[in-house]
Amino acid sequence: MRMSRMMLKTLREAPAEAELPSHKLLLRAGLVVPVAAGIYSYTPLGWRVHRKIEEIIRQEMDRSGAQEVHLPALQPREPWVQSGRDASMDAVLFRLNDRRERAFVLGPTHEEMVSLLAARHIQSYRDLPVTLYQIQTKFRDEARPRGGLIRVREFAMMDAYSFDSDWEALDQSYQLAYDAYFRIFERGGVPVIPVEADSGAIGGKDSQEFIFLTESGEDTILLCDSCGYAANAEKAEFRIPPAVASEPLAMERVHTPGQKTIAELAKFLNIEERQTAKAVFVMADGKPVFVVIRGDLEVNEVKLTNALKATNVRPMEDREVEAAGLVAGSASPVGISGIQVVADQSVVDATNLVAGANEVDWHLRNVNYGRDWTAALVADFSLARDGDRCARCSGTLHEQRGIEMGHVFKLGTMYAEALDVRFLDQAGQRNETVMGCYGIGVERMLAAVIEANHDKDGIIWPKDVAPFDVHIVALDLEELAVERTLTQLEEDCEKAGLSVLIDDRDDSPGIKFKDADLLGMPVRLTVGPRALAKGGVELRVRRTGEMEIVPADQVVARLKDV
Repeated sequence: MRMSRMMLKTLREAPAEAELPSHKLLLRAGLVVPVAAGIYSYTPLGWRVHRKIEEIIRQEMDRSGAQEVHLPALQPREPWVQSGRDASMDAVLFRLNDRRERAFVLGPTHEEMVSLLAARHIQSYRDLPVTLYQIQTKFRDEARPRGGLIRVREFAMMDAYSFDSDWEALDQSYQLAYDAYFRIFERGGVPVIPVEADSGAIGGKDSQEFIFLTESGEDTILLCDSCGYAANAEKAEFRIPPAVASEPLAMERVHTPGQKTIAELAKFLNIEERQTAKAVFVMADGKPVFVVIRGDLEVNEVKLTNALKATNVRPMEDREVEAAGLVAGSASPVGISGIQVVADQSVVDATNLVAGANEVDWHLRNVNYGRDWTAALVADFSLARDGDRCARCSGTLHEQRGIEMGHVFKLGTMYAEALDVRFLDQAGQRNETVMGCYGIGVERMLAAVIEANHDKDGIIWPKDVAPFDVHIVALDLEELAVERTLTQLEEDCEKAGLSVLIDDRDDSPGIKFKDADLLGMPVRLTVGPRALAKGGVELRVRRTGEMEIVPADQVVARLKDV
């Protein structure tokens, strides 16, 4: 491909709205063009990379034994109602009606559709196991698209679904997908670690995320410095620091003028923050909930949502706090009525805590669970943080940022039960299939490849995802020797199966070299009078910067060793 005929425009500077390195380089290299928030068009160069990533995914999923299918992006709403996700994924669903007012959604994921397909074909244990996968467009009404391709509203995803006869068989299918993921990310040049994760709206028993650790990531990961335990902050377990031990004392009121935060209250009363009970107000599926947790801890909203079996949990707005009759800064579960109260295990295990008195500028000392108040629900919904002790050993948890590259789930029978995916076993009994689910976002992987492979000058593509194998910079093309050498190189590379991008534009060498570094092909060949005078073609490896002069008729052979 000659750049003089290619639809490609590079930028010297990234637009101001681009923050992440990958976003800046995607725009500067002309790989994508923004259309609206979270929606992008791909240029020919960007689409070549997209297709390369898709091909890696296909090769490795095929190698794992999975079979490719294609499922509709436009989906009837009824299966979503059957599965319960019409409600649980309501916030991100794009909805529409056809001309007959029948309800449809644009698929954010495809568990329902693949279950309907499987139900038509899986009849007997002889039809199992089977894993189906696709690469299909997804649509999610994300509230805050960000980071270029990191979080978008329209994107391509590889989603795979395994169907097995029991949990032991699922473990084998899960491992095959797990191993395929490592091969995919290794070939894409993105180092990942598996971490425990919450299953979220997809549901299921267990799940793991594959995380690329980077400061530009949007996920918080907790890593143990001793045993290697790793989990997303939404899921991470930790050892809660022990409460201050003491015998229960009589409850008493104490005047606390102007003390509204836990830090202020602890300092005013000369106590530790772990000796207080923190009140947190949330709305869970539209209903007010009074959450109580020890003052030195924070609420993990995901754990809380799961404990409440809710679809949506959010902090109360000021008007909602007032409508519920709660006293911000001095709220207490003691004597409260008309609102559901839930307690973190930390306050149940503690004695003589300081809590609000439900009166401005007053608190209660020596508040004890069971004697002075009770909760409708007691659970663990505290948030693990940097420096907490590991729940698996005596090590310390450390926070790191990361990008979720892929997610694998053990779904179990939830979709099989809802959508009737059953089979006859060897005894003639009808059973639900046990499902697994495995997803990789192509756009997110593309962005992560750039995040993991760039320098101050531009992108450094790994070989398997590079849009072209070789970038040839032609200088002084009007000279016959240069034109002949270029033509011969182009033919030799084509015969060897190497794709070539040729910069034959009428621009200065400086512009051409800068664009070659920005676009980041694995190897740059410079064909010009100076190199020819030295005996050949200048070969430069993009990743290392190593340069050498190679005779023109030996270039292809040399490229095999680079």
